Amino acid sequence: MSNTGIKLSFIQKLRYGAEAALFFAVIGFFRILGLDGASAAGGFLGREIIYRTGASKRARDNIRAAYPEKTPDEIEAIIREMWDNLGRVAGEYAHLDKLSIHGADPRMSITNLDLVDAAMKKGKGILFISGHFANWETMPFVATQYGVEGGEVYRPLNNPYIDRWMVAQRARNGTKDQIAKGPAGTRRIFSLLRGGKSVFLLVDQKTNEGVPVPFFGRDAMTTPAPAMLALKLGATLLPASNERLKGARFRMTVHPPIDFTPTGDQDRDVLALTAKLTEAIEQCVRYRPSQWLWIHRRWPKPGDKIWSKRAQALAGAGVRAESEGSSLT
Repeated sequence: MSNTGIKLSFIQKLRYGAEAALFFAVIGFFRILGLDGASAAGGFLGREIIYRTGASKRARDNIRAAYPEKTPDEIEAIIREMWDNLGRVAGEYAHLDKLSIHGADPRMSITNLDLVDAAMKKGKGILFISGHFANWETMPFVATQYGVEGGEVYRPLNNPYIDRWMVAQRARNGTKDQIAKGPAGTRRIFSLLRGGKSVFLLVDQKTNEGVPVPFFGRDAMTTPAPAMLALKLGATLLPASNERLKGARFRMTVHPPIDFTPTGDQDRDVLALTAKLTEAIEQCVRYRPSQWLWIHRRWPKPGDKIWSKRAQALAGAGVRAESEGSSLT
């Protein structure tokens, strides 16, 4: 469900319409090039043009802080490959319907399927936890095409015309159950997990309503929603990562489930479990850092406030963890 039901003013319709026209013109251009051509063209634009702009500054700052031991040349190589990947992702949006694990020329594969099978047999629902790795849109595609039933959580775009198109593209090749973040989405997630289904979540972005937990040695505002759901419903927390192999080809890797024994102290358990989730995401980033979204402002700036009431309460109680987070809404 997208945000297209929102009533727009005349000015908003004009602005969003103009944005959508430009967006669909670009998508049309990439569509003409075909999947491999669009991916290659996007990669060229990313690594040769956008890489050289000021858009690389945040990535450079983030990588320096995360990897103080890396040389300037090593850092630049990561940034350049990151932009190559992001450019390819942009081009591939025009061809999401062609990405499949089936057929004579499959574009995607999945490893460690035994972990998925074992989690499905438990019948308590699965929370697939991941981040913005390679082309992150393909991960729910792989799982859905393998036979995993469930829904994908997403944050609606501000532009309702583009948002409607994006939802339709994801649903064509992945799960039809597109869950917009919000109260209704939270209810749907509970329903799926209680029914033994799966939910796909990206949990690597900053949320001001989360709580600060260590990520690459620095506190990062992180959502506690997966930990809270797992503790309440007994769902399996299954980390997954995605890797670009060559061109528009991908491999999804499922990692061992997060092992955690609750203590009965809700706040401390949420913190500790979210810490373990964040650590798992960090390990995925470290495996191939050039395919993660370093341009995101993952860490707060000095002086930023902790907006989350939960974070403030925990801080006031002196509770710390190796990680923690926020709500789905």
